[in-house]
Amino acid sequence: MDQADIPALLARLSSDEDAARKMAVFKLQASINDPSFADVFISSGGLVVLRSLIMGSGGNTLAYSLQSLTRLLEVDMGWEVFEGPSASAFVERIVELIVVNPLVNILRGAMSILVALVSHSQSGQTANSVGPTPGSFGFRALKPAVAVYPQFFELVIQQMHSADHALCANALMLINALVRDSISNSSTTSDASSVSSAGEDWAKLVKRLQDLGLVEAVYQLMQSSSIQDLAHPLLDFQSLTKVMLRKWREVKVDPERPEHRRALKAIRQASKPDGVVNGHSKDEPSESSKTDGRRHNSEKWRRLGFETESPAQEFEHTGYLGVMDLTYYARRNEDGFQKLLLEQASKLWSERCQIARASLAVTRILYEHFDVDKVDFEDTKGYQGLDAKDHDSLFRPLLLQWPRLHAAGLTGFLRIWKSTGARVDDFEKVAELVRILVEQVVGRAPRTKDIAEAEDDMLEFDIAQLRDIQMELLDLSFDQTWGQHLYQVRETLKQEALQFVKEQRVRCLLQGSWFCRPAAHQEDQQPDDEKTQQSGRRWRFAKLSHNRRYLHYADFEEQMARDPGLDVLTNKMDLSTVSSVGSNVSASDDTKSTASGSTVQNAAASQARRKKTATTTKITIYAAVDVSKGVESAEYPVLTLWPVNPSLASEWLDGLLMLLNQAPITAETNKLIDLASNYGLKIRLLNVRMDSAAFEGPPPGAGVVPSRAGLDEDYFFDV
Repeated sequence: MDQADIPALLARLSSDEDAARKMAVFKLQASINDPSFADVFISSGGLVVLRSLIMGSGGNTLAYSLQSLTRLLEVDMGWEVFEGPSASAFVERIVELIVVNPLVNILRGAMSILVALVSHSQSGQTANSVGPTPGSFGFRALKPAVAVYPQFFELVIQQMHSADHALCANALMLINALVRDSISNSSTTSDASSVSSAGEDWAKLVKRLQDLGLVEAVYQLMQSSSIQDLAHPLLDFQSLTKVMLRKWREVKVDPERPEHRRALKAIRQASKPDGVVNGHSKDEPSESSKTDGRRHNSEKWRRLGFETESPAQEFEHTGYLGVMDLTYYARRNEDGFQKLLLEQASKLWSERCQIARASLAVTRILYEHFDVDKVDFEDTKGYQGLDAKDHDSLFRPLLLQWPRLHAAGLTGFLRIWKSTGARVDDFEKVAELVRILVEQVVGRAPRTKDIAEAEDDMLEFDIAQLRDIQMELLDLSFDQTWGQHLYQVRETLKQEALQFVKEQRVRCLLQGSWFCRPAAHQEDQQPDDEKTQQSGRRWRFAKLSHNRRYLHYADFEEQMARDPGLDVLTNKMDLSTVSSVGSNVSASDDTKSTASGSTVQNAAASQARRKKTATTTKITIYAAVDVSKGVESAEYPVLTLWPVNPSLASEWLDGLLMLLNQAPITAETNKLIDLASNYGLKIRLLNVRMDSAAFEGPPPGAGVVPSRAGLDEDYFFDV
């Protein structure tokens, strides 16, 4: 619409005919979000006409008028409508529409206007606004109208259950704006008395909204399938929840404040102190009870799990949030709370689980888990541009169920304490397990997981599995800190261990070993062995020469009591001609014992298999063939050895491979290498001390070569 048409438009908006007004305001809502058009419209008195339409019309005319004002406010113009002597009546009219009007299009527009009103700060007023009245914007602007319509908050929260997603979003945005404005005023007030009053205002507002079912309504929306349409206000509410938790934590517990005194008194009353005293006679007296003799009065707080008789100072790290959590647990589980105190009172002081201390620990764990400190009012910006698949990583519905989550965490703490037989000195260890429990149950919970399921998981989680996860996390933390250095040390030690094991295996070959040809292989002789083989000779002795270049061997009818020397071993093989070493020894089966069965027959079968494996183990040494001779095969067998046990097979197979500069393959040799390298690593770690030279620097005179004057051959090294 052209700006020249504005006078005619205003005339139609002021017409006595409802049809003309409806058509005019319908066209207005499509053009008024143009700042240049809006400026001319306001300067021509259009804002007064639009205000009168909202005050006196109904139906679609009213809905279009509300939408027009909403779009005008979106371009940061038209704020004058909330100023002046008639502003309170106008705000009351908008509140009235929300309370009494059932039409969705009118409710959406009215709530949008109130969102803009509450969100607009005094500093955001336009420069041409004349004579702004105090309290024209923010939550204070709504207080007179809400006093007239006290059911306002309840009806706004009811709209969150509407099938219209836009209406749900507007209702939640209004609640967010009210809470944010209330909290902001309490943070920016400079006067001490005003700070206390503002703090009570926001706390009372939040308490009132919670009592009306706000948290449950938002919780259901956050778990629903329509979350994508409501993502921005829901994420905003999640951020505000963190802000409220942080503010409650920042409130210091003061027994002189009425609400704090009532909360602490409620905790004591839930514990039934008079009933506990009768069953308290077996309790070990504390130092204070020994001095004054008044057991009940001297331990009225310590028996609840506080470390002193001044509970307020123990809430230093959790603030009033810790009081709220413990109060909720004591009231919701009053019978269980009393039985728990009786059970703990019957134990020695060193074996008791301090309930209050455990509650504070769970509060801190949840506070750190949800990163409550890492939040501000701009958190919702992170949502823009994210796909639907990322919703589960952004939204944390369980955060809204903080009190129930704390109660479940405290119950889990008590269960772990009892199952592990923990003592007072083990408190931090149990707290660390609870931290892992929260991470596993709450941290891994999908967006749609119900709080009841989370409570059950925290009560049924396997404690042994918690310990395994804890050890894995410790290993991971250790690797992140020292991993790079340890990998380098391990690699160096592995090479050293490989050389060590190679030397050990080669020395086994230098010593020589007996091999027994099984009866089934009497006729299975290699071509080059036919000259030296005689029928009936089952034993073969092989030995490596001192220069490690030749392998000497000979066959005998029986095993000799004394190993033969190289002069007796008439056959020898040049190792330089060996091309490969083959064997039926597996890389994993040579040292793996067969599992025993549950019957004698299974045991006999296992023994037969082991015997067969032991007697048929074979190592074959191959030599390369000169290709010029036209032989089809590239290599041929020159010597076969039959080890009498798996250990001998491992020694000779890997020893021959290492002589050929190849890697060992048997499990026994690899296990020995790992064992040597691991022991080397442990020895090096044991040698690292805080008082060692590596930390203190070189001692005085280090690096100076001592004189050898006067030394003889009678000396030793001090290792």
